[in-house]
Amino acid sequence: MKEKNINYNNQIPLYQQVKDVLTNKISKKIWKSGDLIPTEQELIDEFKVSRTTIRKAISEMVQENLLKKQQGRGTTVNNHVFISSLRSLTGFAEEVIGKGYLTSSKLISAEDRKDLYTEKKILQLSENESVTLIKRIRFVEDNPVALERTSWPNEIGKILQKQDLNNAKYYQILEKYGFYLKKANETISAVNATPYEAELLGITGGEALLEMTRVSYGFDDKPIEYTKTKFRSDRYHYNVELKR
Repeated sequence: MKEKNINYNNQIPLYQQVKDVLTNKISKKIWKSGDLIPTEQELIDEFKVSRTTIRKAISEMVQENLLKKQQGRGTTVNNHVFISSLRSLTGFAEEVIGKGYLTSSKLISAEDRKDLYTEKKILQLSENESVTLIKRIRFVEDNPVALERTSWPNEIGKILQKQDLNNAKYYQILEKYGFYLKKANETISAVNATPYEAELLGITGGEALLEMTRVSYGFDDKPIEYTKTKFRSDRYHYNVELKR
């Protein structure tokens, strides 16, 4: 029986379709960290595709650090790789916990600034207003995964700074105080880690990071959050499901 998620008449290459199915198994924790995945022959039998197709799909997943080839054992799911799905407006902690992982944060700094002119413009604040800037390291299963830099209007910043920012879940706190998010715009790009960022994340300077920029809006359509988060590309992946 052919794999139901594979469309053999689709213009999308078969290896990419296979890769998407396998990635989804990791995302949904059907395959967990350290699990041995099926053999090439088992995957060929499951998807009814060629060995070349399976090998190309697996090879790309190994290059993206989703899978790991182990001599004498086979191919396993790489440890502590978190896959985010771009489907809803959630905070980092909400999504990580929702997928069954443990998460934590470490506060780097929290301060009110009047010199962040780009942030003021994005948050639609006047020149005389302050921006609350909070920087944290984000962890998944005790592994550093991201550096988070959030900017807030001072009205919200004062509320957040009264919380334990090592454990604070921003969106839950905002809702508790009557601030509800309506929508957000996100941009994703590739950047290289500075020596300082690399030290915090436990990687080598210059390594590739995924940078996510988010501007969130309240129900009055005014921006209330401007966040730049830099993710380790070997431990964090985005999975976007497209349907037609």
